[in-house]
Amino acid sequence: MVQMMRRCWVGLVACLFLSLLLTSCQGRSTLQSSAIQLTLWQGVNPPPNRDVLQKLVDKFNQQHSDIQVESIYVGQGDQQMPKILAAVVGNVAPDMLWFAPMLTGQLVELDALRPLDDFLAASPLKGELDRALFETMNYQGQNWSIPFSTNNVGIYYRPSLFKAAGITELPKTWNEFRQVAKRLTRDTDGDGRVDQHGMLLPLGKGEWSVFTWLPFLWSGGGELIEKKEIRSGTPDNTGSVISEEVTIVSKGAIAALQFWRDLIQDGSAILSQPERGYELDGFLAGKVAMQISGPWTLGQLQATKTDFGVMPIPSGTRQATAIGGENLFLFKSTPDRERAAFTFAEYVMSEAFQTEWAIGTGYLPINLKSRESAAYQEFKAKQPAVDVFLNQAKYGRSRPIFPGYNRISDNLGRAIEATLMGRSSPTQALKSSQQRLDLIFN
Repeated sequence: MVQMMRRCWVGLVACLFLSLLLTSCQGRSTLQSSAIQLTLWQGVNPPPNRDVLQKLVDKFNQQHSDIQVESIYVGQGDQQMPKILAAVVGNVAPDMLWFAPMLTGQLVELDALRPLDDFLAASPLKGELDRALFETMNYQGQNWSIPFSTNNVGIYYRPSLFKAAGITELPKTWNEFRQVAKRLTRDTDGDGRVDQHGMLLPLGKGEWSVFTWLPFLWSGGGELIEKKEIRSGTPDNTGSVISEEVTIVSKGAIAALQFWRDLIQDGSAILSQPERGYELDGFLAGKVAMQISGPWTLGQLQATKTDFGVMPIPSGTRQATAIGGENLFLFKSTPDRERAAFTFAEYVMSEAFQTEWAIGTGYLPINLKSRESAAYQEFKAKQPAVDVFLNQAKYGRSRPIFPGYNRISDNLGRAIEATLMGRSSPTQALKSSQQRLDLIFN
């Protein structure tokens, strides 16, 4: 039933977006008629990072007269989803897609992707990849994408505001963080109203809110998926199977939501504009002293000349962060187009691409040679915040990539939003979301 409903929904979306996609396809530039023309859909942000990508794509096109890649910005993740699904159903999918790996299961289910095991087995670049990222490539025993870039989330802070508040040590635990956030919440102009808050928290139920909350879930000891061993119980069969169950109501999840709610109730945290928790306006203006983000904002912050530092996610019962970043997917087409697309994928995996991409955007290189290159070491020496993200990566966790992740994310987002808006307690919000998920998956 869930499968049928999903396909019906995708079909409806296809009708709405197909004309838009066809128009886009008709507007593709034709650089060289003899070359294979490939399209790359991406949602790279902020805009300066898109400029870095375009320069790298242009470099590839200059080096490959037989392959020409056109990079097309198609919006943020939530905006891309209906377009991607409509393109697959309408048989007008791009050749390549830049997207978070959680989409893997859904695209595999739609039979849209070209598996990459044979290409990777023959590529020397596979051995240069960070092995910690292999989990993001694999689904049901096959590799469906290659890492484009990786990151994790930490807490950006304004050292000048810490100094003004008399804070000399960075908080390491939830309790310490809560106290520091209180001290950073101040009336700086003496008019009797708070004009500086300790923390910005994301308002909304979109993926950004979920992604930035998950480190606190894991830090509090919670999980998204619980694995259970199920024994057959029959005399002639003593075997067992491992069952995965979505379980978002746990002590750790409740504690993580309560921690965010405490920051709001203390008056120490202010909520972002709806679904815009990634924007840095308040941080740059000195209206908030701390904000959750990742290394992709390093370039933007450096350009503003704003003072900033980065600290790891504070610990609840353990240290944790969420591994982010996007992978490159190749859609099924023809053998020649697929081979050409993997040529571009090898370019993306290369030391040269990853070094220039990392230095230009702040993303962490997925190529190990790039991380050790002289150019990247020089970049790190000038930007110590990079080391915080690199050192924190060993505590990172990835979001599940099975087809139902979007359902989990949607319901977690609802629980987060209801809690921060004061409409429900953390326990009630999570239980309501769990009930909806049980109806979907069971």
